[in-house]
Amino acid sequence: MSVGQDLLNVPFPEMIKSMGLGIAEAQYELDLTSLKIARLMAGYAPESEEEGGAASTERTNLVDLGDGNSEGYSLLELGFTPTFYQFVDTLIEVKMSISMASQTESRRSSTQVNASVSGKVGFLSASAKMQVSTVSASFSSKYQYSAEGSSLMRTKLVTVPPPSILEERIRAMINTPTE
Repeated sequence: MSVGQDLLNVPFPEMIKSMGLGIAEAQYELDLTSLKIARLMAGYAPESEEEGGAASTERTNLVDLGDGNSEGYSLLELGFTPTFYQFVDTLIEVKMSISMASQTESRRSSTQVNASVSGKVGFLSASAKMQVSTVSASFSSKYQYSAEGSSLMRTKLVTVPPPSILEERIRAMINTPTE
């Protein structure tokens, strides 16, 4: 196993893809929420799930300022705008520390013993010499592997102004007399 291969095994493309898709899905949900808030601020009731999500065309969420306008004013007509958010400065950081160590050790020892024997019995005599060697061998191998890792995914969410076309339509709605 090599350190280079371990670094190649980090699923970096999948991490980037997952983070990108997550940000896109979150951005979509944030935009939908801001549009729902804009609708509420325009004075319309929220979409009802019982009615199959049908949007009401009746303006019921209005503010009465007591100035003789019997209908009242929407928050948009009073100058409020919905807040929109956008993801910026997305960062992926991966830190790894990989170390490997290998150690091989071998030892050999030998002992040599010499012996000599001679003897005489009657008219027969004999002698013998003997040499004995013992060998002791040991072999050990140590292998150590250590891997540490950490990852950090961070993104920054900031407010952005409403889309300019939405602001234009709000101005047109405010300048058009209500029936």
